[in-house]
Amino acid sequence: MKERKKLRDIHPSHVIFDTLNTIFMILLSIICIYPLWYIFIYSISDPLEAAKGLTLLPRSVTLTNFAMILRESKIFHALGVSFARTILGTAITVVCTSFMAYLFVQPKLPFRRFFNRLVIITMYFSSGLIPWYLTMYYYGFKNSFLLYVIPSAVNAYFMILIKAYLESLPASLQEAAEIDGAGIFTVFTKIILPLCKPILATITLFSAVNQWNTWSDNFYLVKDANLKTLQLTLYEYFQSNAPSIENMRDLASIMSQRTVTTTSIRMCIAVITIVPIFIVYPFVQKYFQKGIMIGAVKG
Repeated sequence: MKERKKLRDIHPSHVIFDTLNTIFMILLSIICIYPLWYIFIYSISDPLEAAKGLTLLPRSVTLTNFAMILRESKIFHALGVSFARTILGTAITVVCTSFMAYLFVQPKLPFRRFFNRLVIITMYFSSGLIPWYLTMYYYGFKNSFLLYVIPSAVNAYFMILIKAYLESLPASLQEAAEIDGAGIFTVFTKIILPLCKPILATITLFSAVNQWNTWSDNFYLVKDANLKTLQLTLYEYFQSNAPSIENMRDLASIMSQRTVTTTSIRMCIAVITIVPIFIVYPFVQKYFQKGIMIGAVKG
C-alpha cells in the first residue's frame, strides 16, 4: 500500500525529468565511449577491410597488426621509456608531495601558512612556455631522463588533497608517537603513510595518468630518440600532414611486412597507449571515491 501511495505521489514532471535525464546520460555515455570502441575495433580488424568502413563490429579480426608494431624497436623502446617514466615519476611525486603536505600540517613549522599560499599560487599563475623552457634548459634537463621525474616531484593540487586528508586524522596519533621518542621521519613512514592509503591511491592514479599521457616536455626538450616516449611517438605518427623522414621510414618498414594502412598503425599505437590505464584503474578504484570525497569536503 505504501509503495502504491508513493507512486501516486510522484508528479508527472518528475517522471519527465528523470526520463530526459536518463536519455541524455545514455547519449553522453555513447559519445564518450564510442570513439574508444571505434579505435579498438579498427585496430583488431584487417586493415583493408577496416578501410572500407566500420560501425559497431570489427571485420576479419586479427592481432597481427599489434605483433608487427611491437616488433619495431623504436615503438617497443618508446613503450619501455613510458613505463619507466610513469613508475619512477609517480613514485617520486607521491613521496615528495605527501611529505610536503605532512610538513604543512605541522603547527611548529615556521611560516607554514606563507609557504602554503605560495604553493597554491602556482596553481593559478603559470610562468609561460619560454621561461619554463629556459629554466629546464639551464637546470640541465634537456635530453635527460630527469626531465620526466624531477619537475613533477611536487604537485600543488595533490598536496592540497593530501593535506586535507591529514587534517582529518587525530593529532593525538602523532603526539603519542613523539612522546615515545619517534622522530618526524619515523612518524611519517610508520604512522602517517599507512593511514593515508585511500588518498595516496587516488594521488597515485592521478599522477600515473599524468605521467603516462604527458608528451609536451618530451616534445620541447628531448631530441634524443632513446628518450622518446610512446606518447610522443604516437603524436609523430598522427602528424600525417607533415610527416618527418624518420616517421616515413618507420611506416615503410612496417607496411613492407604486410599490406597495412597508416590509419591501422595509428589505431594500434593508440590502443597500446590507452590499455595500461584501463588495467591499473580497477586495482585502485576502491580507494578512489573515498580519497576524492575527503579532499573535496575538507579542501
